[in-house]
Amino acid sequence: MSGVSELVTGEAVALELRPAKLPSRALAVLIDLVVAFAVYIVVTIAVVAATASLDDAASAALAVALFLLVLVGIPIAVETLSHGRSLGKLACGLRVVRDDGGPIRFRHALVRGAVGVVEILMTFGVVACIASLVSARGRRIGDVFAGTLVVRERVPAGQASFVPAPPPWLVGRFAELDLSAVPEGLWLAVRQYLTRMGQLDPQVGWHMAEGLAADLAARTGTPAPPGVPPAAYLAAVVHERQSREAQRAFGAPAPYPAAPYPAASYPAAPASAAPSSAAPRPAPAYGPAGYAPPADTGAEPGISPGSGPGPASGSGSGKAEPPATGFVPPA
Repeated sequence: MSGVSELVTGEAVALELRPAKLPSRALAVLIDLVVAFAVYIVVTIAVVAATASLDDAASAALAVALFLLVLVGIPIAVETLSHGRSLGKLACGLRVVRDDGGPIRFRHALVRGAVGVVEILMTFGVVACIASLVSARGRRIGDVFAGTLVVRERVPAGQASFVPAPPPWLVGRFAELDLSAVPEGLWLAVRQYLTRMGQLDPQVGWHMAEGLAADLAARTGTPAPPGVPPAAYLAAVVHERQSREAQRAFGAPAPYPAAPYPAASYPAAPASAAPSSAAPRPAPAYGPAGYAPPADTGAEPGISPGSGPGPASGSGSGKAEPPATGFVPPA
């Protein structure tokens, strides 16, 4: 993966995945090992002094237990509680995230730590370095089995890309949505599309959003509401997932941003697309003033601005529409 700008938010969710380079990863591992071995030596001396009367078999069992506790168990616990940042990674500005950019859990840290005993401790890091050099994203074997990636956390603000916040009226609308069947690869594809949709050709962007929205709807069983552009639907579902991740990790959902992210425009429907029973969705602009609900947009042929069966409420939009009954009010 090439050097793509990214930002890891306070909710430990990477908006773009920028793999860490091997030198920075090696420095982080070196710092972690120095601290771990220092603690191991101190604890071993204290335990040996306190258990000098034990026989050789008991001493050997105790030494193995100390090794596993200090050099394996504690790093796993630290990486789990810090959501992917050990002391060395914190010093080097790195973080471990899932393949889709979300925060790791205990099982991810456990797999990384268990495999790390072989590829780092027992081989002095040779296997880990070779695997990292061969991998396109710089992953060692533990990352491959755990489904994780070490990314750079410190990125200049001018190079960061953002997932646009969803329309305020869509926030919380998918709170009951079942997201368990959505694969991690689809989340990554949706997030990358949202951060780059402004760089795509409008027609291409619209078709990509429709395809991703259809895939997401097939996994969740809930399609985009009528009149909602597919990109807005994607942004709302991603925000819901990030809120759940923040709730699980920190006990509080991700807040809606007080100031919107840089202005973005949802791709418009292709001009050649004729209205159909599938109700093609409009793509109004999304800027600092907020996203305009479908009821406030101009009605296109075959599209009802609202979800109800009643007449469209767009009298305040500046467009004079012919009365449906033919009645003209007196002057």
